[in-house]
Amino acid sequence: MKRAIVLLSGGLDSTTTLALVKKQRYEIYALTVAYGQKHSIEINAARRVAQWYGVTRHVIINLDLGLLGGSALTDDIKVPKDALGRGIPVTYVPARNTILLGLAIGWAEVIEARDIYLGVNALDYSGYPDCRPEFIRQFQRLSNVGTKQGVENKEYFRIHAPLIDKTKAEIIQLGTAHGVDYSLTHSCYDPDVTGKPCGRCDSCLLRARGFAEAGVRDPLL
Repeated sequence: MKRAIVLLSGGLDSTTTLALVKKQRYEIYALTVAYGQKHSIEINAARRVAQWYGVTRHVIINLDLGLLGGSALTDDIKVPKDALGRGIPVTYVPARNTILLGLAIGWAEVIEARDIYLGVNALDYSGYPDCRPEFIRQFQRLSNVGTKQGVENKEYFRIHAPLIDKTKAEIIQLGTAHGVDYSLTHSCYDPDVTGKPCGRCDSCLLRARGFAEAGVRDPLL
């Protein structure tokens, strides 16, 4: 059976991506990175999702990007509210997807997996530069010139972003059709101590709009 690595945050998009990969009969290795988020709720969500889908192995790497600062998700900066669509927000974590994909490629070399999946989206998103198709294309090129597997086997690694050109509503409809239980997921950037979503950060607003446009009830509400 072919092996695939799925970057799993515990959010709506990565969970939908995992469900799609599961249908393709891969042996799935899920990778979650605790990158210094202010809360552990999404890490717990990733654990739930990985367990639900019975992945072959789920690795959680602790890598505190909060030591570098620069993001409202890892630093002492307020998460903006009701500000969707106003440039690249301070919730952007510098080079996060570059770092996460680098870790995924490293693990892929070890377990001899060719395919890496992530749930980035370039339509209904916060404008992060590392969620665009161009970034995915260029990182795949980098992976194949900067690794032993890539050099020896030529164009070895394939990085897949199956949701990149879909709206949030389309993603939810697709996931629903594949039986995704969105009650397992977490999206909010600024939940309260009980894990309740704030309802006003970019991620909450995008999630709410997506469920409304999809005509599906969000099980977290």
